[in-house]
Amino acid sequence: MNYPQFDRASNNSPLSDDELEAFDELLQQLPTDGVMNLEGVDGYLTAMLLGPPEWLDAWPTADWLPLVWGGDGPNGEPFASGRQRKRATLFVLRHLQSIACLLRDQPRLWEPLFSIVEADGGSEGDEWIDAQDWCTGFLQAIDLQPEAWATWRADEALGPVLKTIALLGGDDEPEPGSDEAQALDDPAARDEMAREVVEGVLAMHARRYGAVKPAQS
Repeated sequence: MNYPQFDRASNNSPLSDDELEAFDELLQQLPTDGVMNLEGVDGYLTAMLLGPPEWLDAWPTADWLPLVWGGDGPNGEPFASGRQRKRATLFVLRHLQSIACLLRDQPRLWEPLFSIVEADGGSEGDEWIDAQDWCTGFLQAIDLQPEAWATWRADEALGPVLKTIALLGGDDEPEPGSDEAQALDDPAARDEMAREVVEGVLAMHARRYGAVKPAQS
């Protein structure tokens, strides 16, 4: 299957809220167990950008993009038509470009697509950030080139961030009764961990591409 190569210089516009909703609906309707949801795609693409630049600049798009929908089948699966596949491809590439541009130009304005959940037993209106699906997508990108992340896993500053992502994404199984296990059961603690992930991503981007610029007023 031929796919267009990602171009960091492309002038693709960011997806609007309506287009993000349409993208999410398209993903949910695909008849496959391996498809990511929108939060997972956002985490996956963010990790692709934080990996070595040659991941996107040299890798054929067909090596990583079809994982968004669980891979390409021999008869065009999981898409009902070539037009639907093209639409999904453009959604992915435009969203990837929007993340790349925002992290490059205004990183402090970047916000990941985390889920929002209501806390059980909390006051009416209590909501917490949940980054589980986003982190799962992030980990799927790491799994494509795990050796490229080994240095960061061992890094004193970035290693804990990757460990938090692994915990939230279900890659690390904490010991029952441990502080980590209790944190995963506490929506407030998961919210705090998700916020740590945001700062960690900005630190990884700064390490890879240069200092983080302040937000513009």
